[in-house]
Order: sequence, then structure tokens, then C-alpha cells
Amino acid sequence: MSRSMATTGVEDVAGLALVRRLEAVGFRAWPAASVHYDGSWAVRLTAGHPSKRLNSVNPLDPADHRDIGSRIDRAAKRFGAYGRPLVFRLSPLAPLQLSAHFDAHGWRRFDETKVMVAQLQDIDLDSGIDQIPLRDIGRYVDASLRIRGEGTERKAGLSEVMESIRPPSGMFVIEDKDGPVASALCVHDNDLAGLLDVAVRPDQQGKGYARSIVRASLRWAASQGAQRAWLQVTSSNKPAVGLYSRLGFETVYTYAYRQKGERPDHD
Repeated sequence: MSRSMATTGVEDVAGLALVRRLEAVGFRAWPAASVHYDGSWAVRLTAGHPSKRLNSVNPLDPADHRDIGSRIDRAAKRFGAYGRPLVFRLSPLAPLQLSAHFDAHGWRRFDETKVMVAQLQDIDLDSGIDQIPLRDIGRYVDASLRIRGEGTERKAGLSEVMESIRPPSGMFVIEDKDGPVASALCVHDNDLAGLLDVAVRPDQQGKGYARSIVRASLRWAASQGAQRAWLQVTSSNKPAVGLYSRLGFETVYTYAYRQKGERPDHD
């Protein structure tokens, strides 16, 4: 893996090709309810879930920077119709001119996120507890919401997202006497496996549950034929970044969100 890729700007052709692939599998792993294209800008919107990844404009071609102002206005109208604040998600595929436009007009940059990749053959998958994937989406969603301390009003929206995932997926939950402790969703897409929704109940953090459920998820992915794993983690989440780095994940690129006005509260 090229070290030059471990930055927001990925300049070489091979690096951009990998970014495009990871962006595509990321969209399939966490699908928005509505996707509209304005040129190569993917406008993703989901009425039932407030996640920024599901409700953001994602420019996918560094050369597509025509009519920036009018296209931002069109996107704002679409977001307004959904009752969502307009948010852009800028990866290395976004044109530099768009970032310059946001800088000039006071758009804030926040929630920088690392996209990390590891070869499964390089990860110790033998240690840790064995877990069998759940088959019941409702049970998984209930566990995920409880671990994160989120209300049941989120259940319908999260269930809809989960049911929309087309590649094969494994849903993992670790429980103790007090209920669910850790959750993880692993989506297998050809030779790639995406780790999503990794969470540990606050009172049980730092006890190895995250490592155990990640390893269990990746063991399942390897058994399905996956060769590489990818994940997205907020750069400010130092414990999680450290865990993934120790497991063998390396940063390929970063992305960040841009917004004018109040910052949204959801990932």
C-alpha cells in the first residue's frame, strides 16, 4: 500500500482507483434510500435515518467542478424537501475547487474520518471468542440501539437501512448478564469485507470486547472468501484508531464533512 495514499489527497492513478472502489463498496454496504446524480455528484438521502453518510452530497470526480454555486443550490432544495441540512462529504475524489469554494464562503470542515484497509491473511483471526452471525435483523437492531443508548424511535429507520443491504452480511452481538455488550456488522462484497456499526456498551469499554467482535466478524468474512477488510473510523476516536492499527489496518485516505450553519449530530 502506497504511503502517499495515507492522506486526504491521493494523487496517483492507482490510488484514486482504490478510493473509487472503496467509496463504491461503502455505498453498497450502507445504502441510502434515495440516490440522485448531478453530474458525478452523488446526492444520497434517507428520510428514515439521520446518518450523515446516508444524507450527504458525495462528489466522485476531481475534474467535475462546473457550476458549483448553482449545483449547491439544487442540492440544498433536495435536502430541504427531506427536512435535512445540506451536508457535503469530501473524499479525495472531490474537486479541489469545491473545497476552495467552501473555504471562501465559510463552510466548516468537521468529523474527519479515516478509511482503513487490512489484508485478512495478516490479521490474527484465531484468538478471541467464536460468534455465529445473527439472522434476525430486528434482534440485531435492538441490540445496536441499546449498546449506543439510542431510543426505539430509531428502530424503523435503522431496520430499513439493514434490510436494503444487498451484499451478504454478518450481524454480530456479544451479550452478558445485563444484555448486549458489543455489536458489529460485516458486509462481504466480492474480495472485500466492510466493518460497520462496531460499538461497545460504555460500561464495558476497554475490556477487549471490540477486539473480540471485530475478529469474529473478520473470521466470518474470511470464511466467505474475503481477502481484505475495510472500515471507516473518525480520526478523533483515538482508542478505535489504535485498536485497528494494532490489528493491522492502515489508513488509505481520509474524508471530511462540510456544512454551512449548524453541525448535524449524527454519523
